Amino acid sequence: MDLFVLNRACPTQTLIKEGAAIIQRSWLLGVGFLLGLSTIGMADDLAPIVPAPDYAPASASCPPASAPTYTMTNVDCVTTSGGSNKLLGLIAPSDHGFDNFISPMTNPIYFEDPRTLTETRFIFANQGIPSSLGGGNAQVMAMQVRAALTENLSIIATKDGFIFPENPLLSDGFLDVNAGLKYNLYKNYANQSLVSTGFTFGAPVGSHQSLQGKGNGELNMFLSGGQQIGDNWHVLSTFGARIPANNNAYSESTYFSNHLDRKLGKSGFYLFTEANWYHWLSNGNQFPAPVEGGDLFNLGSTNVLGHDIVTGAYGVKYKPNGNLEIGLAYEIPYTDRRDLLQNRLTADLIIRF
Repeated sequence: MDLFVLNRACPTQTLIKEGAAIIQRSWLLGVGFLLGLSTIGMADDLAPIVPAPDYAPASASCPPASAPTYTMTNVDCVTTSGGSNKLLGLIAPSDHGFDNFISPMTNPIYFEDPRTLTETRFIFANQGIPSSLGGGNAQVMAMQVRAALTENLSIIATKDGFIFPENPLLSDGFLDVNAGLKYNLYKNYANQSLVSTGFTFGAPVGSHQSLQGKGNGELNMFLSGGQQIGDNWHVLSTFGARIPANNNAYSESTYFSNHLDRKLGKSGFYLFTEANWYHWLSNGNQFPAPVEGGDLFNLGSTNVLGHDIVTGAYGVKYKPNGNLEIGLAYEIPYTDRRDLLQNRLTADLIIRF
């Protein structure tokens, strides 16, 4: 089957149903995979650790603010630092009330962790490109920054970096820069659930030879949520839309990204699976082939209206404490349509304040 086209004869509704079915099957496989691994004897003996939020009112029985406490499912006694822990008097610490969660890894520019975080995230990705588009690989080195301003509001910078391709369509160059705001709408420490919303704007400041720096940029709007299930399972989801400022330079699309992980007892290791669904709402007129660039590129391609791509990934993370995460994930397309993604290996290192 042509890699460019999943099924040109199918209407959009059929494509959407097919994509949803693929996501459902991949999630069932992922759940079965993690359930099987959970039988290795890792005991579920660790109740959710609920650290004292930095901003919650202290009760009379709480210890001094200078010595924050961590309790096992007890959210009645919390401490406050009175803002003394702010960096430069402006940047607040991460919300450590959800430290059992880990951040997602695939669709890294747009799959946003719903927590309010202050962190630096280093990313390396090696993406294989289908032979129909010249083959080869593209390596990306990037750094994301998030900074909490209040208990609910944070600045997020989700895209930058440099790309080193081995492909005739691309040359070495800088990526565009995406930055914006995230606001926590709801959080429940006892139930370990939260919902956030936000936006980023992609400034077209990247290198043209790297298929960046086109048009007037694009707006990304998203809704993200997380839920702990039992003591060791966690679900994260983000739904968003990428809206171009110039429809000639960019195509318009939506995405739906999902993450399921299991913490392996007290080891600090997590096993996870992720799935991403990309759906295109409109065409551009910049790139003549009916292919698009997924999360990393917006080619502004013609004839991509109604197209869908579903990708899936499996990976492992190590989180020894609430301030450090190290992860590795391998991602492939689940649909026949691949566009610029043959496969991708992603590694990240998160240092969190």
